Amino acid sequence: MFRTAHRLEDALSGKPLVRAELRHPSLSTVELVDRTVCGVRSVGKHLFIRFSGELSLHNHLRMDGLWQIIPQGKRWRRPAHQARVILGTADRLAVGFHLHELRLLDTKNEHRMVEGLGPDLLDPQWTDTHTETAVRAILADPEREISAALLDQRVMAGVGNLYSTEVCFLLGRTPWTPIGELSGVEVRESVELCRKLLFANAWRVEQSTTGQLEKGREHWVYGRGRQGCFRCGGPVRRAKHGSGSQPREAYFCPRCQTGPGPSATPSAT
Repeated sequence: MFRTAHRLEDALSGKPLVRAELRHPSLSTVELVDRTVCGVRSVGKHLFIRFSGELSLHNHLRMDGLWQIIPQGKRWRRPAHQARVILGTADRLAVGFHLHELRLLDTKNEHRMVEGLGPDLLDPQWTDTHTETAVRAILADPEREISAALLDQRVMAGVGNLYSTEVCFLLGRTPWTPIGELSGVEVRESVELCRKLLFANAWRVEQSTTGQLEKGREHWVYGRGRQGCFRCGGPVRRAKHGSGSQPREAYFCPRCQTGPGPSATPSAT
């Protein structure tokens, strides 16, 4: 989302809209043509596009959302019926596909959409105070699994399943390890690792946690069911973690990570 916000900023900011379509029942009659895009910002996984007149469009990509930026007249990446927002300037077109939580609001009220979130890990104004806030939120529930705490956007905003999995590996703990079994130093390290890895990958498509970009060498255990652990070469196992309607797929190395884990078989993918 961070990278998407900056791409939209570069393409649209400072330019008046010559085309604007909001394909949402409650927004379809809103007229944005001739308004100027004043800026774009991300907060965690939330995106705000600001227009002249102190108006902002809020959206969330979730798992299937995508913004495509193309020159006017070029072919779209996805079918037109999947487009939810179309914003065009004289030379560029930004198309948002499968966007979620679309709403228009006064720019001054953007904070209301994200007031339940923890500190944004990509906030350029991040301080030790933000780190301590996230640490306290994690420690507040000693029985909670570390993977669930890292993924909770109310604890800190921006971590996805890939980073949660890889941070657990770097801590040497399985994703199912209760917070109460971690030291305060380990909890702080988990927050610092999340921020470090997100910043390392913020400006590129490739998401590497090992520091290497060569295909097959980007991650320690995530998606490495076939190749094995990038550190020790041992088998990588996977199993579901989390609860609710959308449990996640966790990868872990039984050799390099200690702690509880469900009965899992070597991954085939």
